[in-house]
Amino acid sequence: MSDEVWKRAEIASPCIKVCVIHPEERLCTGCLRSLDEIAQWSRMSPDTRAQIMADLPSRAPRLKRRRGGRAARLDRT
Repeated sequence: MSDEVWKRAEIASPCIKVCVIHPEERLCTGCLRSLDEIAQWSRMSPDTRAQIMADLPSRAPRLKRRRGGRAARLDRT
């Protein structure tokens, strides 16, 4: 059998196998998709997948916000 059988002309998943859901943003910290997007990915149209892929880079800053750290501890005094 040829490997061509298994090649599909569709947008690949952005999954990088770092599947951890951010507790506040409810996004996967690896691929930046929501739980619903992950669950529905295989049933989405190529256009919908492309829209999500285009939006993913804009989601990254939502996960980079710090929750406090040293600066927050100093403000408590």
